[in-house]
Amino acid sequence: MNGRSGMEGAAAGGLREALGLKEKELVAVVGGGGKTSLMLALAGELQASGARVVVSTTTKVWQKEARLLPESVTAGGEGWEAALVQGLERHGAVFLGKGLLPSGKVDGIAPEEADALIRRPEVDYLIVEADGAAGRPLKAPADHEPVIPGGASLVVAVMGLEALGKPFSENWVFRADRFAALTGMQFSEIMTAPRLARVFLAEAGLFKGSPSGARRVVFLNKLDLLGSEAEARALCRAILEASGGGIERVVVGAVRQKTFNVFIGKNDDQHLRQG
Repeated sequence: MNGRSGMEGAAAGGLREALGLKEKELVAVVGGGGKTSLMLALAGELQASGARVVVSTTTKVWQKEARLLPESVTAGGEGWEAALVQGLERHGAVFLGKGLLPSGKVDGIAPEEADALIRRPEVDYLIVEADGAAGRPLKAPADHEPVIPGGASLVVAVMGLEALGKPFSENWVFRADRFAALTGMQFSEIMTAPRLARVFLAEAGLFKGSPSGARRVVFLNKLDLLGSEAEARALCRAILEASGGGIERVVVGAVRQKTFNVFIGKNDDQHLRQG
């Protein structure tokens, strides 16, 4: 790898800068290992900056997670659009769903509804969870997922670093059979950086269904649970060097500790810099 290397300090600009966020973005978050924490942290940071943020899902989320936003609005009900605007004016951040399901989860909005929502002048950012991982740090997509809106401008694929170096099993990986097919791994095989990079790079991997114009960012979360930073650097290199520029950057950090470091790929020069 050319350029600088080695882990640096926390990103001075927080998540917004670490992810390379631009103005008025529709952000789709996929994968496992802390998607909800990442979405909430990003929404809170944007809200604190004065932006108006809608958080939603194109699949389903637990009601307790939806309630972590200052206000929730049910799309499709009478007067819901006015309620959304009022919620944004009051709090700056609102969760938008389609109603409570018998399972205790909140049903998500359709991709085309997300595309229409980000075009509204009252909405500065829309952050959607586009798949589920059943609480595991790693996953591979099913045929029907991820459900990424066509208007997504940024797709963030998340992985929990606590799985790196562990034996491959269903304890760590959601949809393990599909993960095995993507990575070529056998059950109980140690999950190394070169193997795990494949789930981000494969056509049927975590970025499956991303719009052609969307920027792709990998977020490797829970660095605090990984024993060796060298392993995280190896995974960053494996992803960036094999992506051919298809992945804009790899962020390594810990959402809950608010520490973020950024690997940026620029042609043949990939380097780690402080975000």
